[in-house]
Amino acid sequence: MTHKLGEPFLLQPPEFEGHFDPHVWMDITAWSQCVDVVADAMAAHDPEHADDYRRRADDYQLQLAEMDDYVRQSISTIPKKRRWLVTAHDAFGYFSRAYKIPTRSVQGISTDSEAAVDDINQLVSFITERKIAAIFVESSVNPKNITAIVEGCKQANWDVRIGGKLFSDAMGAPGSYTGTYLGMMDHNATTITRALGGTAPETGKHGKLKPQLETREAPESTIP
Repeated sequence: MTHKLGEPFLLQPPEFEGHFDPHVWMDITAWSQCVDVVADAMAAHDPEHADDYRRRADDYQLQLAEMDDYVRQSISTIPKKRRWLVTAHDAFGYFSRAYKIPTRSVQGISTDSEAAVDDINQLVSFITERKIAAIFVESSVNPKNITAIVEGCKQANWDVRIGGKLFSDAMGAPGSYTGTYLGMMDHNATTITRALGGTAPETGKHGKLKPQLETREAPESTIP
């Protein structure tokens, strides 16, 4: 799927030595190139309909380009002093690079790894020092570590909130808008942007997202 991107594009986290970060789909432009790979494979398997596969791929890539623009524009509205994406595990490296939002996570690339107490304490200090407004749970990861960080921040006199649930290793329910790739990325970008004080429509780019239960605005940071 990713051979068109080339190895220099792929991230290689130190703890994943010898392996690439698989979460390429978090960069829409990169994932759009993978559409070509699928279309070519389908055309090779079914030459009679090759033109149909290419046409549909082209149409879908236009939709991806529009969503990429939406994500990029939305994230850019988050004030720089608030622009930190803190998640349960390290699935947003490509998202971070593509959309210019630095990330921190409790766990590494693999959800099988366990976060140590020191990892949680260090992240609590990181969040409280920077007055980060919101952190995020993920649909495919146990929220216990994020909950522990929220409690740790409270003990350190900083009220960080859970800004919403993001889709990382899995999409939403089958048949739902967030059960599609476009819907997943719309949801993630909209949720992150609104929770961190940026500007994005509550129901997303296409008006198909369900409003988040918590809509409290991000607290004002004291970081200059």
